[in-house]
Amino acid sequence: MTHVTLPRNSLKLIVSSLTGVRSKKTGMSHGQEPGEGADQDVVTGLVCQEADLKDGQMKEVKVGDQEVLLVRTQGQYSAVGSRCSHYNAPLIKGALVGDRVRCPFHGACFNVRTGDIEEYPGLDSLPSYKVKVEDGKVYVSINKNSLKLTKRVKEMCSMVPGIKHTILLIGGGPASLVCAETLRQNCYQGRIIMVTKDNIPPFDKPKLSKAMNVDSSSILLRPSDFYQQYGIEVWTQKEAVSVDTADKAVKLSDGTLQHYDQLLISTGCRARPLDCPGWDLKGVTLLQRYEDAKEIHNACLGQKAVVIGASFIGMEVASYLSDKAASVAVVGPSRYPFEKSLGPEIGKMSMQMLEEQNVKFCMNERVTEIQGEKGKVKGVLLKSGRVLEADVVIVGIGVIPNSDFLLGSELEVNSGKAVIVDKFMRTNIPDIFSAGDVTSFPLSIRGDQRVNVGHWQMSQAQGRVAALNMLKKQTKCESVPFFWTVLLGKSIRYTGYGEGYTEIIFKGKVEERKFLAFYIKDDEVVAAASLMFDPAVARLAELMATGHVFTKAQAQADNLSWLQM
Repeated sequence: MTHVTLPRNSLKLIVSSLTGVRSKKTGMSHGQEPGEGADQDVVTGLVCQEADLKDGQMKEVKVGDQEVLLVRTQGQYSAVGSRCSHYNAPLIKGALVGDRVRCPFHGACFNVRTGDIEEYPGLDSLPSYKVKVEDGKVYVSINKNSLKLTKRVKEMCSMVPGIKHTILLIGGGPASLVCAETLRQNCYQGRIIMVTKDNIPPFDKPKLSKAMNVDSSSILLRPSDFYQQYGIEVWTQKEAVSVDTADKAVKLSDGTLQHYDQLLISTGCRARPLDCPGWDLKGVTLLQRYEDAKEIHNACLGQKAVVIGASFIGMEVASYLSDKAASVAVVGPSRYPFEKSLGPEIGKMSMQMLEEQNVKFCMNERVTEIQGEKGKVKGVLLKSGRVLEADVVIVGIGVIPNSDFLLGSELEVNSGKAVIVDKFMRTNIPDIFSAGDVTSFPLSIRGDQRVNVGHWQMSQAQGRVAALNMLKKQTKCESVPFFWTVLLGKSIRYTGYGEGYTEIIFKGKVEERKFLAFYIKDDEVVAAASLMFDPAVARLAELMATGHVFTKAQAQADNLSWLQM
């Protein structure tokens, strides 16, 4: 890898800012927030007796009006915010393993001593509070100014004018955003440019298929003034057209050329279009952008909707439209939705849930033609000869990595068009990194098997790892995949990597819609899914992250003590 050379004055600035951060931290008591001093107004509450909690236990307590998560690990008490910074899930219901608590809903992890976020989704850390143990009693103190705060942004620097070093981020998704924030959190003071083809800065894309009629302001991951404050340039409605690796320049769709010192490719994937007659009729839509979600919502109100594809996007869209469209039909190529990824039992249950809301399913079917009248969709012709009436057709049949602009460059992509990276998110070209859905990377929990995983959480984790390695802070990507899907308000959670599983072992009953499923391959638990069984999946993810391997025999046992449930 080539080394970054910065002008001497900028190195001085970086060193001084680093030492400034250090001196600030050494002057803090354990768990104290930056800027909190002993002489400032604090609210202190007696929260429990010292003997009330054993190691590895946590309790939700109140100090003033603030809910606090009190944790005991290795004989020491610590206290942090009680709600996950992602969607405010109660962390008391999560999984505590070592010094980390993992959110039961979506898998974000926080260090209970510092409150720092250590695994995604989410961007912010938890506030941490001062704990004092005296005469067998445990007290928690909170600065009055931060009483209402439920999360905190990690301390970040900004750009220093005159530093010529530029890091270019292609793509406006979660990997780019976390990369930019991680750079600033680690005292990078050069120029950061994020280029996105979207009309808006990075937004919460998983929400688009679950809550389609949302205002853009409510799904922005950061407000626009955040980028200004920390000197992160966001260029919207622009795309990369080509990369010149020798000259370290990217050509953009507006014809401009942008030079870089280091480059992140995090362009994600695009929805795979239909390949049949009538695919281009008015009313045939793909869900990719914020605008697409709004258009689908508006177009389907009181109309006949047909969803092509019975995987996660298709099923979530069908679930969302079930009480809004006049009718909803789902067309899928397998017996049941999710059959390949989650198995036939969970697929059948999911299908029944939606059928109860009058969603019709045409499974083991393929579309041969979209029929139209006067340029607008009218029906969907299936292979069986059946025709489904349709005013709107929503296509969710998979994705294609956005790597076409790399054609002609020396960057390595695989046969599926994904960019090949190592554990440090480095491509085969020095100073070029890649992260997120566009990558093929070695997955640590599967013996570094090369995979392409399109999870929101994994994109964020990879963005962080890319940033740290850009700064020569050698860090491997060792995250455990975690994702969730929401149908009719019920959430199925999943962790691990189950491709090629040969057996599923169930706890609870799928037909009662309360279960934990273990996916087995080579006598080992490689993944798990659950519904109404929290925090089992979060706990398994955290145990996998710490290197634990679980056997088929453990999954079969009636006693799940190994899962600490």
